[in-house]
Amino acid sequence: MARTTPMRLVELIVLKQDISKVLSYLGRKGCFQFQSDFDESDKSKDIINQELDLYRRLDQVRAYLTLKEFDGNIAKFDLPEASDFDEAENIIKALTELQEQDAEEHETNKKITEAFDEAQAFSNLKASYSELEHLSFLTLRIGKIDPAVFDELKFDVGNRAIVLPLGNDKSRILAASSKKGRFALDTELKKYNFVNMEIPQDFKGIPDDVLDSLKVQKKESDKKLEALVKQRKNFADTHKDSIYSLLGKLSLASQVRATEYKLESTKLVYRITGWLPLVDADDVIKHLDHLTEKRIVVRKYKPEEVPSVVNGHEQVPVELKHGKFVSSFKRMIFSYGSPVYGTVDPTPFVATFFTILFGIMFGDAGQGLVFLIAGILMACKVIKVGGWNKFAPIFMAIGITSMIMGILTGEFFANETLLIPVSRFITGLFGEPRDHILHMMPSSSPESILNMFKFFGFSVAVGFIINSTGLILNIINNFSRKHYGKAFFGKYGVFGACFFWYVIFFVVRVFLFGIAPQMYDWIVIGITLFFAAFGEPFERLVDGEHPVLENGLGAAIIGGVVELIEVLSGYMSNTVSFLRVGAFALAHAVLGYIIASMSEIAPALGGVAISIIGNVIVIVLEGMIVAIQVIRLQYYEFFSKFFNETGREFKPFEFTSTPEFK
Repeated sequence: MARTTPMRLVELIVLKQDISKVLSYLGRKGCFQFQSDFDESDKSKDIINQELDLYRRLDQVRAYLTLKEFDGNIAKFDLPEASDFDEAENIIKALTELQEQDAEEHETNKKITEAFDEAQAFSNLKASYSELEHLSFLTLRIGKIDPAVFDELKFDVGNRAIVLPLGNDKSRILAASSKKGRFALDTELKKYNFVNMEIPQDFKGIPDDVLDSLKVQKKESDKKLEALVKQRKNFADTHKDSIYSLLGKLSLASQVRATEYKLESTKLVYRITGWLPLVDADDVIKHLDHLTEKRIVVRKYKPEEVPSVVNGHEQVPVELKHGKFVSSFKRMIFSYGSPVYGTVDPTPFVATFFTILFGIMFGDAGQGLVFLIAGILMACKVIKVGGWNKFAPIFMAIGITSMIMGILTGEFFANETLLIPVSRFITGLFGEPRDHILHMMPSSSPESILNMFKFFGFSVAVGFIINSTGLILNIINNFSRKHYGKAFFGKYGVFGACFFWYVIFFVVRVFLFGIAPQMYDWIVIGITLFFAAFGEPFERLVDGEHPVLENGLGAAIIGGVVELIEVLSGYMSNTVSFLRVGAFALAHAVLGYIIASMSEIAPALGGVAISIIGNVIVIVLEGMIVAIQVIRLQYYEFFSKFFNETGREFKPFEFTSTPEFK
């Protein structure tokens, strides 16, 4: 039976001259986990990472050139050489000069533009401001506002004042009202953040020659800015590949430098210890030996040879290696908890149970086809949905099982008639042709009610298999870890499993075959239940733990009674919980029936719209609900049987595209 990937602890003694090459290789390979977290001591605050500093400066150049962010694969880059550092500095220097020139010209253009806008705004003011201001019947206000609120201001003042734009952009205005209404005008202007402009008393507008001169200066400045934009674009086009290449090399070098700084070392030698999957160990050691020209010392240990593992101070990291389909379920395992090293790998079981349960609850050939096509498109990267593309095999798998269930129930996009020829052909091979292989829609006929109960019984049977698998995994795991007490006694030990299996066998025999209960039935049930509920003292006795009655006989009896209730209620709920599989399958059929009925009642185009919208809602919403229910069944009914202790997930040392160190 498949177990977690065998691991080996590797100790490397590396010379200082080779450390960068060794770390670079390990980070690219992505299969080495340092034995323990780095010691973040005070010296880490004083780290001098010139590569990281240069990377950040070069990345600012990239941003200024409006190039997209660097997110390349670090594994394809080499460590930078001296010429790469020089090239990066030259690019930064050249861009610094261009940036300074650009900033200076933008400032000049801003001043000229402001002067030109001011001049243009007042170019038509021919009478002196003092003459207008001293009119006995008129109050004038000239100033600046946000152009976006000009229309709103004009609406609010209404007929109480006149608001006129000065210039073309409405950023400068002239507001006029009667002397009586000046206070109301000032209140409205203040509400819109009006900034009063100081106008000289003898000001009579802008001479035409001054306006023309400013206009010429503005055009010349605009041309210079356009030339700088072209120069920046040409620079970006010319140096784009070099910048990305340098960013990749510097990112790699900065991460190597930061890691190198945290390792145990002397002036000449570095010591690296970490975990490797056994399948990769020999290949990694061989490459490191070649990379350092045999200037490396390697020691390899089995987990049982590592003192910190033997005394329980360290857990061996757990790696689960599978094909693409099973691997896509790994995150579901680790979201619940990592298995303990050396135990049975539950991922293949999770993959199988998830796809089967989803297909049973979401049986529609057409809707399943949508999931299948979506999975194929995601796998081919035709559509990209964030980080969901890695789950493409899951979409394809649940699509296939949903289609199979849909063919059995005769549903295709909620329509129960399109697949009748297929159903009649299949059923005709085994006897009399029928319209549906498995008719899910309930009715008042005795046959329909009987079929419904049969399907619920089938759901419970599926649950029995899943629960039993969890119990078997728990027993095997405890035996493999030499926890014999836990393997035999307790709710999920051998006695608990035998109690569960015998009760199911007993119920089936009595109710389906009409065989009366016998005395030996009660004896077997009583013995297995006793050791399942009152097994803790026996567990401690078998495992050699003392005292056997840890808290005395009274506490053991009380604990056993509580555990007795837990065993009975737990196994009952574990079994009954799978009735939801049949319930959701039935609900899916009813929803399909409702959609089909509404489509037939509505007019032609309305019926098509109802069918499309209804199927979309079912695919999205019910698909999510069914997925949640399947995950819930996995977590509570399956994982809870054998996840008694959480292990340590294998997280290898890998480089990221962008380095970020504290």
